[in-house]
Amino acid sequence: MEHTAPKLEPAIIVIFGITGDLAKRKLLPALYHLVKNDLLHDKTEIIGVTRGQMSMNELLATIELCVNEKDGICDPVAVQKLKKKLRLRKMEVTKSSEYESLLEELNAIEDSFKVCMNRLFYLSIPPNVSQPIISFLGKHGLNKSCQHNKAKSRLLSEKPFGYDYKSSQELMDETKKYFKEDQIFRIDHYLAKETVQNILSFRFSNPIFQPLWNSKHIDYIEVMANEKIGIEGRVKFYEQIGALRDLIQSHLLQVLALVAMEQPDENSSESLHQSKVKLMAEIQAVPPNKVVADSVRGQYDTYLQEVDNSKSNTETYAALRLQITNKRWAGVPFIVRTGKGLSEKSTKIRIVFKPTDLAPHHNILTFRLQPDEGIELSLRVKKPGYSTEIQPAEMDFSYKRTFNAEGHPDAYERVLVDAVRGDHTLFATSDEVMQSWRIVQPVLNEWSKASDGLNAYSSGSQGPKLPESWKIL
Repeated sequence: MEHTAPKLEPAIIVIFGITGDLAKRKLLPALYHLVKNDLLHDKTEIIGVTRGQMSMNELLATIELCVNEKDGICDPVAVQKLKKKLRLRKMEVTKSSEYESLLEELNAIEDSFKVCMNRLFYLSIPPNVSQPIISFLGKHGLNKSCQHNKAKSRLLSEKPFGYDYKSSQELMDETKKYFKEDQIFRIDHYLAKETVQNILSFRFSNPIFQPLWNSKHIDYIEVMANEKIGIEGRVKFYEQIGALRDLIQSHLLQVLALVAMEQPDENSSESLHQSKVKLMAEIQAVPPNKVVADSVRGQYDTYLQEVDNSKSNTETYAALRLQITNKRWAGVPFIVRTGKGLSEKSTKIRIVFKPTDLAPHHNILTFRLQPDEGIELSLRVKKPGYSTEIQPAEMDFSYKRTFNAEGHPDAYERVLVDAVRGDHTLFATSDEVMQSWRIVQPVLNEWSKASDGLNAYSSGSQGPKLPESWKIL
């Protein structure tokens, strides 16, 4: 597989939570592929921070490093290269003195390579644990450049960015005491998916669609993320979060912004984020008196048993009907929805165009984010033969079929590459995060008051029925 990513600068990547689920499923396989494809600089070191005692072989034995390989088989040379770059560090992350010795270790690595190295601190840990680490990093000078002031220190953090609007603002304020905004990389791996990246290219590089991208021609837009799996043992996490926080507040509102925003003034990360924030500020939060009409929540039938809490009101399904208060989108409903325990795994965006008197059927443009990433357009065509009968047909573009059969970089590979080179394009800014909390906060407030409207649905079904007033095809 050929990659066109630029060669990266020397870097030290410090991963807090190296033995956690995210690191095992996503980060280490991504690092393996970056090493295999020679995308990391030769002078790149990876430090995995763990509270327990574990050897390198014990860690790697618990990981499917080559899960993204076509045949699932590891390249032994690449595995050895990764092992040479990776070291484990036992560390009590709540102890201040540990950060003094961490700084000494980073300085010693640079001395051994005789080069200044960018320092990336990846917080692959729960948000309630991350804030003390951020403070200790800042207080011990790990937020500054390397010892020779010729490289950058960067902070990578995973969602959720807070629990609600207030806690998110507090988290932002506390983090900015030690790290500047251009040092902070808030990860939303959905933004690194190839099809999500292609939304703007599709919109602004294909003039045939530009005149149609407005309320005159579009009936409604739907952004959905359906999962077949349940919570898979993540009881503590999910009971505190729920579907609305887990996917809509973060991933899906970011995707919606890319679908609906105006074209950036220039091709730069800063201009892109300005357009996104402007659009997100125009999304109307669901008013408290319209939460019942404009939201749906549900819980799959075995959830209470899984969490061993017969009184849990945590939703495993959430849907919102939103409006954007600008000229382009006036009157166009935006449906964002997600659920667990559904009939299929499918993440996609549907642009539903309005019918006309002479053509009474909807054309639908669909961006498939997963599985089988691609874009399809539903059309009406004449059926072959002597009759004039019209039938539906699909124009279908698939990344897998059109490009290299081995696929394209995994989302976390792209996250790591962009963070090392300091490109903020595919990360969420603090303003975007706060806007997303503003949008969902009234719904969270109303849902927290009572369990009224929490619809039970069967595992393996399509989830709760959406209101007929939403007029979803």
